[in-house]
Amino acid sequence: MILLIGITLLAVVLGCILPLRSGVIGYLGGAILLFVAQAGVNTAMGFEGVPISESLLLFNESYLAYVGFNLQITYRAFAVPLLALSVPLIFRMSKATP
Repeated sequence: MILLIGITLLAVVLGCILPLRSGVIGYLGGAILLFVAQAGVNTAMGFEGVPISESLLLFNESYLAYVGFNLQITYRAFAVPLLALSVPLIFRMSKATP
């Protein structure tokens, strides 16, 4: 829960400072950056707070399965940070349009 709140706050800040001239490419870059950061933290924390060495036992010592599982968890939890990135950016773009 703390991770989700932290990534959401980072998304709001990123939505407020992202240059408007970068447009869609900047938005996609920001979304990818947030997704990779959240997936990396999920992967580094281990499964349910257990160390990674013990987490790999649940996935038959397969790093690929472990990383894939964490990517799936991140994908499911990414709606809130994506919305938090979009709202300030769209608001700023609507104010900049004449």
